Amino acid sequence: MKNIVIVGAGKIGSMIAELTAGSGDYAVTVIDRSQQQLDRLETAMAINKVAMDITDSDNLTKMLTGKFAVLSAAPYHATRLIAESAKAAGSHYLDLTEDVASTRVVKQLSSNARTAFIPQCGLAPGFITIVASDLASRFDELHDVRMRVGALPKFPSNSLNYNLTWSTDGVINEYCEPCEAIVNGQLRETQPLEECEEFSLDGCKYEAFNTSGGLGTLCETLAGKVRNLNYRTIRYPGHAAIMKTLLHDLRLRDRRDVLKDILENSIPVTSQDVVIVFVTVSGKRGGQLVQETYANKIYSALIGGRVRSAIQITTAGGICAVLDMLALGNLPQSGLIKQEDIKLPAFLANRFGRCYASVSAG
Repeated sequence: MKNIVIVGAGKIGSMIAELTAGSGDYAVTVIDRSQQQLDRLETAMAINKVAMDITDSDNLTKMLTGKFAVLSAAPYHATRLIAESAKAAGSHYLDLTEDVASTRVVKQLSSNARTAFIPQCGLAPGFITIVASDLASRFDELHDVRMRVGALPKFPSNSLNYNLTWSTDGVINEYCEPCEAIVNGQLRETQPLEECEEFSLDGCKYEAFNTSGGLGTLCETLAGKVRNLNYRTIRYPGHAAIMKTLLHDLRLRDRRDVLKDILENSIPVTSQDVVIVFVTVSGKRGGQLVQETYANKIYSALIGGRVRSAIQITTAGGICAVLDMLALGNLPQSGLIKQEDIKLPAFLANRFGRCYASVSAG
């Protein structure tokens, strides 16, 4: 049995704890600065709960010393603190961050590390990166790679057509920070909430627009190999226009704490959601122009006696699958491991990765 630490006792941290402890192969400690949050931890499994301030790096390093791995389900701005302590303690490090700057820090820390550093192990970046890399590997010549992901309420009931399903800080950050893309073979910085497009899937209309962080390290990996590469977040039509009004016209991008307070006190949380994963790759194979598409929908489900949202299941399933592959020796044991280094068949065959295999790819 391997000892692991999960930082963050929110909904994603709870789901990670439920899956790992429930497997019988991991002894789980969950840490959070809030004892109340720990007391509300949504898991039926026996786990160790520790209230501590992770900004105290000495205490955090002591907590991580001797542990197999630390899994960060904390807000993106805590990434550096946790990664630094993991390196000092000599434990493997995995996170869920979509924040570009935080991932650059993790990459720097992974240099000469004696343990593995695996950032961006969630849904996007994370699973969608693994899918896109798998599809891209089937082509002799890459032209376009389009990645689209959304976590949406099944029953939208407000003008935003949205409910809170994961980190509010994370949503605001991806709506505000610059985005990466490859356009006509050149690495470009694009603006969030722009380049809005509409499409239909299974008879339902959606919009998709630029958001930050979803590509992970794929721009770097495919540089010089692809003509166009982009990532966009899926929402119901009309969402982007309202968010642009809030962020730009009302200048709430400069007062993110105010926007967070508004959203968390106005937009209900829901566990009745659907995660949409949609990846299209085109290029040449055997001299012929070919397109391949992966499309999947994952819904909320009853796990551990509780209804778990689709975003909980997919995000936690992603990081748990990568942890499992690391523990089984199926991934390198030191240095930086990118999501595109992980093979899709192996991921889907993993007991935790199977949550994505419940619906067949197109």
